[in-house]
Amino acid sequence: MRFQITINRTSKQRMLPMDYQYYISAWIYKVLHQADRDFAGFLHEKGYGASETKLYKLFCFSWLNFGSPILWKEKKLFELRKQEITLQISFDTTEAATHFIKGLFMSQEFYLGDKFNGIDFKVTGVEALPEPDFTETIHYRLQTPWVVSLKMEGRKHPKYLSPVDNEFIYYSVKHLVEKFKNTRNKLIDLDQLHFKPSEKYKRGGFKIKNGQHRETRVVGNLFDFQLTAPVELHQMIWNAGVSEKSSSGFGWVETVPTDFLPGSNRNGRDWHRNESELHGNTVGSIRNTSE
Repeated sequence: MRFQITINRTSKQRMLPMDYQYYISAWIYKVLHQADRDFAGFLHEKGYGASETKLYKLFCFSWLNFGSPILWKEKKLFELRKQEITLQISFDTTEAATHFIKGLFMSQEFYLGDKFNGIDFKVTGVEALPEPDFTETIHYRLQTPWVVSLKMEGRKHPKYLSPVDNEFIYYSVKHLVEKFKNTRNKLIDLDQLHFKPSEKYKRGGFKIKNGQHRETRVVGNLFDFQLTAPVELHQMIWNAGVSEKSSSGFGWVETVPTDFLPGSNRNGRDWHRNESELHGNTVGSIRNTSE
């Protein structure tokens, strides 16, 4: 389920850190953790039985839609001009929870930012959004970066792959299969997925755990892609994000018609063609760190 959240500035502050995604994630986690016990009870009352579903397990969110802010590049700040801002949030949970989630976020007041720069907001609107018509083959456009990382022996930080890396397609598909298994308790064979990224891509990322000793910059990729998979997996992608670290705002997608896929590699570099090449080049010191 996707929701559009409308928020309004409630103070004179206008400065927002450019890496604001971490603060959005922290706010959503706070709201959901507080309500998780009530949500489990809600599912039970609605006839879903004793559920281990956690609202905070799988969610994703879009960029803030704040128009054209003034960019203070050296200070790494946005100066917002708009009073009203929108954000989309998605949850991989039952549709029966729509009204519960709307009530959870409505009228929330919160601060977004660090101890030096930030803005006070109040939620003034929560709207449930319709789902697209899911089919087995869908064309997507990434709105936030898709992260594929590998933990390598002897390296402090993971290696963030790009679509030109031999391992990228294999580990992208592997992550989706594992995510589906963990959330649905169902198995999908790798042969059921055909993933074709476009040839054009752009590297991008942002910091997480801002201001902490574990602060790190996570890097992903923006591109269009075609995915053939069971419909239920497409629903998971729509509701939970396609990437690692989706609860930090990575891997938000929108569907697009085939005609709007510039640079699309229609002859298709898909994971089936790269699997043997990958296994021939991957050593034992590399392991997948998908979440």
